[in-house]
Amino acid sequence: MAGDKNKEKLILDSAVSLFTSKGYLATRMEDVAKTAGISKGLTYFYYKNKEDLFMALTKKAFDQFKDEFRDVYRSKGKSGLEMLSELLVKIVVFAKANQVYYDAILNFLDLLKKYNNPETRKLIDPKTLESSHFQKLLEIHHEPAKIGIMMVSQGIKDGSIRAELQPEITFYTVWSMIIGYEKMLGPIEYEGKDLKIHSGNWEPGFLRLMQEMLKGTIQATKKTTVQGSLF
Repeated sequence: MAGDKNKEKLILDSAVSLFTSKGYLATRMEDVAKTAGISKGLTYFYYKNKEDLFMALTKKAFDQFKDEFRDVYRSKGKSGLEMLSELLVKIVVFAKANQVYYDAILNFLDLLKKYNNPETRKLIDPKTLESSHFQKLLEIHHEPAKIGIMMVSQGIKDGSIRAELQPEITFYTVWSMIIGYEKMLGPIEYEGKDLKIHSGNWEPGFLRLMQEMLKGTIQATKKTTVQGSLF
């Protein structure tokens, strides 16, 4: 059984390496087999086709992504707001260090949009839909977000995030901001634009705005005062 797992890992690692250097479309299953140093037949024994392999890679990406969320949530002595701020930084670092995995996560989010609509579901490659890894992804893709929602709930409890916010809506709004932040790094780092924004002031400025949005210092102060006068 351990041998099976090692072979699966070897094939996945080879796929990540090739997708990084050649791109997904230019990579063939025989290239993956050659890089892994195993036969093409054995590669097909573990993964039915390239689509199945890519869904397995996407599943691994979500597992690693969830670990990033879990690490932040388990860090001791941090408020909910501090956790979300740390999460932003960690996701950007994760995207840079694991571009293929991060792209796979974003690709799956797009795939879900098609999957949720019966009309556009027909446009998804049947080989993707048939993949057992795709079916597993449908079950687990919310797991990182569940931890993010717990961070918001923690922040509401500890007073670092304003009390009237709804945790699920708040976390998904923050996550959509983080996805947008990472996507905007390219245009911001591009030279020759006549704008007063660059990578040096973008991250601290983004973090500050996100924190202000979640803190709502005026409401928080008012609530504390009112509570204080009741006791």
